[in-house]
This record gives sequence, structure tokens and C-alpha cells, in this order.
Amino acid sequence: MPAQRTSAERSGSTRTEEVFDALRAELLDLNGSYHPGARLKLAELTQRFGVSQSVVREALTRLAEQGLLVANPQRGFSVRELSVADLADLAQVRVQLESLAFGQAVRNGDVAWETAVVATHHTLERTPTVLPDGQFNEGWSVAHRAFHQALLAGCGSPRLEAIAAGLRDSAELYRRWYWALAEDYTRNIPAEHTRLRDLAISRDADAGIALLTEHIERAPRQLIAYSERHDLTAGHPSAR
Repeated sequence: MPAQRTSAERSGSTRTEEVFDALRAELLDLNGSYHPGARLKLAELTQRFGVSQSVVREALTRLAEQGLLVANPQRGFSVRELSVADLADLAQVRVQLESLAFGQAVRNGDVAWETAVVATHHTLERTPTVLPDGQFNEGWSVAHRAFHQALLAGCGSPRLEAIAAGLRDSAELYRRWYWALAEDYTRNIPAEHTRLRDLAISRDADAGIALLTEHIERAPRQLIAYSERHDLTAGHPSAR
């Protein structure tokens, strides 16, 4: 009997992962059907995926934890809207925590940490951002996340790493909006990543933190400026 429960739990976990992955991809697709502020209806998703409501609810809860959805006790789950206040706060907290973690990693990281930084950067550098069909390459997002995790992994604090990773996940939807809307054509993101790698390996904490700060702040700054020019703030009709 216990083995049957374990098997059922494993099956439910797998289905949750499938629903989570499918919805996350759709939420991050700026050309998709989910617009800022749109509600996700539990009954419709349950029928669509052919799973229980508990499976869908768990997937939606995880998406809310990543900052892609907002959970409201009365209205259920809805897509996050572009909030200037939230974006500015998120960027500020990320800078504070990632600067702390990077500084500790530079001081405490060993050869294995250096190797991971170089290896993940190599993968990121070799991963195209756009597929041959013109669609965004989700593999780049995975490689990008791995590189930034590797930069901080030498800090010696799993809790600090986990918090930083969670905040970075929360910024993903804003990052996609920045790419689609801000038209920041002069930016050279690959060069920023290469420089971050070099400063980490050379143990230059001050220069590395300065670059990491600009690396984190630039997209929010550009997106906030764009949103103010076009009035794309939460609650405004044009944000839909």
C-alpha cells in the first residue's frame, strides 16, 4: 500500500511539472494569449490538461512564487502586471543581495567555483538567443540562469544563493518585456557576461560588483522609462 501511494505521489509530481513547464512557457511568450492582468481559471486549466485541480493549483502556486503570477484570495491567479514600484524594488533588492553574494564568492570561491564559472559562461556564449525560426531560444534562458548561479555559488551560503535565484526568477517576466519593448540596441549583453566572468576569475570584487549592479539595473531602468513614456503601468488599459 505505501508503495502505491509513493507511485501516485510521483505521478502527481510529474504532472505538476508538466503543467508548470507548459504554463511557464506560455506566460513568458509575449506573443501568446496571456496578457498582463489576465486571469487563469482553475476549471479551464484542469479540463485542458486533464489533471486534478490540486495539480493545477500547485503549478500556479509555483508560478506565483517565481513572480509570473499574482495570487489573490478572492480572484485566484492572474498574470503579473507591469508595476514600476515593484520593478524598482526588485532591482534594488537584487543588487543588494547579489553584490553581497558575489563579493563573498570572490573571497571564498575555490578552483571548482572558478571552473564552474568558466564552464557555464562557455555554454552561455555558445547558446544562441534566437532560434532559426525567429523564436526566442528558451535554452539561452537556462544557460543564462546557470551562469549567474555559478557566479554566486562560491559565496558559501546556500540560503543566500537560493534567495538570489528566487529574485532572479521573479525578474524573468520583466526581462522579457524589456527585450520586447525597450529597444536598447546599444547594449552588448554577451560582452557584459564575458567581463563578469573575467572579473570573477581575477578576484576583482569592486569592479565585479560595479558591473553586476549595472547589469541588473539597466533593464529595469530602460523598461521603467519606456513604461512612463507609453503609460504602461499596472491598471492602465494600454497595459493589457
